[in-house]
Amino acid sequence: MSGKADPRPAGEGTTSRARLDRGRGALGPALGLDHTGRAPTRAVLTAELGVTRATAGAVAAELEALGLIRVDVRPTAAAGSQGRPSHRLAVAEDGPVVLAAQVHADGFRAALVGLGGRIVATAPGCETVDADPAKVLGSVVEAGADLLRTTGRRCVGAGLAVPSAVAEPEGLALNPLHLAWPAGAPVRRIFDECVQAAGITGPAFAGNDVNLAALAEHRHGAGRGARDLLCVATGHRGVGGALVLDGRLHTGSSGLALEVGHLTVNPEGRPCHCGSRGCLDVEADPLALLTAAGLAPGPELSLLQQANDLVRDHYGDPIVRTAAEALIDRLGLGLAGLVNILNPDRIILGGLHRTLLDADPERLRAVVAERSLWGQSGGVPILACTLDHNSLVGAAELAWQPVLDDPLGALTRD
Repeated sequence: MSGKADPRPAGEGTTSRARLDRGRGALGPALGLDHTGRAPTRAVLTAELGVTRATAGAVAAELEALGLIRVDVRPTAAAGSQGRPSHRLAVAEDGPVVLAAQVHADGFRAALVGLGGRIVATAPGCETVDADPAKVLGSVVEAGADLLRTTGRRCVGAGLAVPSAVAEPEGLALNPLHLAWPAGAPVRRIFDECVQAAGITGPAFAGNDVNLAALAEHRHGAGRGARDLLCVATGHRGVGGALVLDGRLHTGSSGLALEVGHLTVNPEGRPCHCGSRGCLDVEADPLALLTAAGLAPGPELSLLQQANDLVRDHYGDPIVRTAAEALIDRLGLGLAGLVNILNPDRIILGGLHRTLLDADPERLRAVVAERSLWGQSGGVPILACTLDHNSLVGAAELAWQPVLDDPLGALTRD
């Protein structure tokens, strides 16, 4: 045993451990604040958590020891500021990642996503979606496994986004209308089996792609700060919707809430896959725009890309403008009905709807205001989604959630 004296004052080690023990319950909330960019400094973290400065320091140090955040103890003071600047906090750029996967009508993609919603690496997207979900999910997981081998990053979970309502708790894709998959395919179980077979560690999850896009935008994009957020997006085929209520994704009693694609906006309109007629799903998606403009879809690009390019490059063409205005009016009618029912404080639009909003924002806002009671009383902000690959980022959020809930438990369990 060494004869050297402990340089710390008597009781200091015990005090530090006591502070961390008191703050252990704050590890998850603290990581959530860092993950969403709401605690850039230790001073802000202290205030947001409602703990002492010393406890916040112990919590930050523990998260850094877990490899989740970085603490800059010698930040540069801003010009003209007085006093010592607070330690700066940021998610660790070289920290763990999760595997995110997305399947849609025009292909699938895998990515590695770190804390903060940062995409670390992506695999080239595949444009062929087999009718057997096991083959598709096996391929996308293998692409993710290749990314992990190439980057050498530690993986702590996996998340999957699919263009279907996903029933809980079974994880069944009930209505993959734009895929050739059977209704009720057990996508979460299949995805989990593929993840395990590839040797990827951590739990696996699955969810609806627009739900996950809304979750990502609420935490990292255009929805930040909204309490009741409505998201409507076209995706590659069809129309989906999602709702974040009081900061939490609302999925209903069994994961099936807000099938907005099947709101009727044109009773004499096109037949829908659901058996009805004139639904948003077939009246305001990329195929509807191309058809209204008298164009046959080409094989070179996805339908979404073709529709986006048409609006961005040819909106001055009278035929294209007329087709786009018809979609805007039907989208606005659907949004107005949702506003009357849900009273959101913000609406965000993705996919082709984002492009239509950019092309003619006043027309869409006018339709919503004219047709909705709450729109007439002051208007609901309608914004474009801001994240690239937001469904992928949202799939990653599913996989990150156990770590956000219990960082120590999630990263130290066998």
